[in-house]
Amino acid sequence: MTAQDRPTSKLGMVSEANPAYRQIPSVNQLVESPSFDRWRQRVSRSLIVECARSAIEEHRATIVNDNGEVPPATFDDLVHRIESKLNASQRPPLSGVINATGIIVHTGLGRAPLAESVVQALGDVARCYAPVELDLDTGDRWSRPEIVRQLLCDLTGAESATVVNNNAAALLIVLSTLAKGCHVIVSRGELIEIGGSFRLPEVMEAGGSILREVGTTNKTHLVDYERAIDGNTGAVLKVHTSNFRIEGFTESVPIEDLVALGQRFDVPVLHDIGSGSLTDVTTPRLTDEPNARSTIRAGADLVLFSGDKLLGGPQAGVIVGKKRWIERIEKNPMMRAMRVDKLTLAALGATLQLHRDPQRAAQTVPVLIMLTTDIAVLEHRARQLVQRIQPLDEIDEVDVQRVSAYVGGGSVPTQAVPSAAVQLRVSNVSEHEIAKRLRLGSPAVVPRTQAGAVWFDLRTVFPEQDDTLFNAIRTAVGEC
Repeated sequence: MTAQDRPTSKLGMVSEANPAYRQIPSVNQLVESPSFDRWRQRVSRSLIVECARSAIEEHRATIVNDNGEVPPATFDDLVHRIESKLNASQRPPLSGVINATGIIVHTGLGRAPLAESVVQALGDVARCYAPVELDLDTGDRWSRPEIVRQLLCDLTGAESATVVNNNAAALLIVLSTLAKGCHVIVSRGELIEIGGSFRLPEVMEAGGSILREVGTTNKTHLVDYERAIDGNTGAVLKVHTSNFRIEGFTESVPIEDLVALGQRFDVPVLHDIGSGSLTDVTTPRLTDEPNARSTIRAGADLVLFSGDKLLGGPQAGVIVGKKRWIERIEKNPMMRAMRVDKLTLAALGATLQLHRDPQRAAQTVPVLIMLTTDIAVLEHRARQLVQRIQPLDEIDEVDVQRVSAYVGGGSVPTQAVPSAAVQLRVSNVSEHEIAKRLRLGSPAVVPRTQAGAVWFDLRTVFPEQDDTLFNAIRTAVGEC
């Protein structure tokens, strides 16, 4: 072994006295092995070298941590480790996972999965050019929100509509357009904070408006809003508390009463409904969840909601309402920074087309399917999965349990959806270790861990994923 080929480490110089160190092959020996002939046709030599060095470094760290008592890695062991690294390097940075958490709109897992027809529309647009800002009828340039404007108007009953990259951006640009330098009246009970440092007072400040709090945390009356209106009032803002509930001795003002107040004082009334329910027809299991059509019918000037929650589409912020306000918003210079691309427009448009028929939407939009699937269907699938898992030697306990699933994504925090889960315990292995193996598998599986067991909630597992889920479980427990 030459000095150049001898493996070095941040952990220290090579110890020639330790046989475990001396038996480590050189980087060059490993890289030039015939085992990597097929890899040389697919990747650069520098990548193979990088993976070889990393594998040697990991083995050296093991020797150091175990005081040199670890049996020396064989040549084949290191080759296998390098191949694992090469395989990992070829996976896309972002790939699909099986969501077995029971959280339907899981922010950490990309929120709403898209309907199959939406995925096809997305693929068609992704692989070629698309008329994002070109009117094919006239050949003239047009505004990209035109692609989904009419669909949004038809579905919500609004005069006009536009779209930006998420609902936080929607609120920011609305405040910047309608109430910059002016007071915006908000109930204290609606000063929300969402994940990712989204705090309503700070968003309002960023939008250039001035927060005017009214009422108390648990009770706000119409007269509180009325007293707060003055010559510098830019808007009245009602915010749906989509990620928490205040219960007990409470009172809030209905949107209809706020609209009447706003019309009396010529102040626009805005309603951020958050979760993106279009009508109460598409989300029958959810009570007290505001929807866009009802809010527009009540007379709100602008209604804001997300595209990737109960709507079941891509990440987007949708603004629907009075035409004069939408036109002003689209002239705001911030609009360019917040505009959506052709992929978002394709996915949002295809999702909205499904919602034109509520029954079709309930049968094709994954979020709505998960919300409405009968628990008897989930229990049947769970029992079948248990029957396949039980014969595995490593299983200590596996059974079907009734559990509660949730919408998630900052939506409907207190309404549980009855569900069925497979509960699994493995002999001599912690639930956290099994969950880690599942997350690192291919495809990755994300379960829940609770009370010493791993839980697989089938409300968020697609039926066609059941076989894949079983194979992932078998692989994870087979490593015990």
